[in-house]
Amino acid sequence: MRIDAHHHLWSLARGDYGWLTPALAPIHRDFSLSDLAPHLAAANIRGTILVQAAPTEAETMFLLDIAAKAQVVRGVVGWTDFDVADGGARIDALAMHKLLVGLRPMVQDMPDDDWLLRPGLAPLLAAMARNNLAFDALVLPRHLPRLLRLVDDHPYLQFVLDHCAKPRLATGETADWYRDVALLAERPNIVCKLSGLVTEAAPDWQITDLRTAVDHVVACFGPHRLLWGSDWPVVNLAGGYEKWIAAAETLLAGLSPDEKAAIFGGNAARIYLSSRGRNVDASC
Repeated sequence: MRIDAHHHLWSLARGDYGWLTPALAPIHRDFSLSDLAPHLAAANIRGTILVQAAPTEAETMFLLDIAAKAQVVRGVVGWTDFDVADGGARIDALAMHKLLVGLRPMVQDMPDDDWLLRPGLAPLLAAMARNNLAFDALVLPRHLPRLLRLVDDHPYLQFVLDHCAKPRLATGETADWYRDVALLAERPNIVCKLSGLVTEAAPDWQITDLRTAVDHVVACFGPHRLLWGSDWPVVNLAGGYEKWIAAAETLLAGLSPDEKAAIFGGNAARIYLSSRGRNVDASC
């Protein structure tokens, strides 16, 4: 099936979306599965991975509750506090929820660029590995050298690079990103989400503005280590769901049918669902 490997849902009244201010007017409102459903239907997408947008376990439980009631949501990438003494035990407890498929610290918002190198992360990452949870890396280009060290230090943990690490397409300051993504892709325990690029491009972006970056991640990671995601509703800031998926399909048109099927669903099923003992085909 086709799977959207990265989208969000939120309710502003919950009060823990500190980054979501009225300045982001197109997305400063509640977004539910009923809002998403027409986009999924138009794109023939039958499964999704729901990703955290607030740094609280309360939001993770909110998302897990949504997933438990909606067959279309195949898994949740949640959040937990990686800076507490009992973090490993908390991860073990969260992993009891079978719809949880990964965890995502919001590294891009952390004041310490070296947070990924903290020795205290090791037992928490070990807990993730033993529970077959993916580590979604929400990072910026400047974090990539640190992420590279982390990926090397934890070869048995599955890492997912969110939004291709958000290359600065609008300004063209991408030389370091091209180099570091190529180095990172040499490691077998990391895959990359083909998502979030349009919000890094110029407001009036065209397909040509994305092509070099997309060609680079395809060349580096290969079609079987890329996962397409919408980043909805954030994508509404840069053209919307339909414009982005149409651009992605155009940019990947030269791949074989099997390769495109992998990027638009098969890889997400393998990375997120099969690792947690879930048969995505049986649930269609």
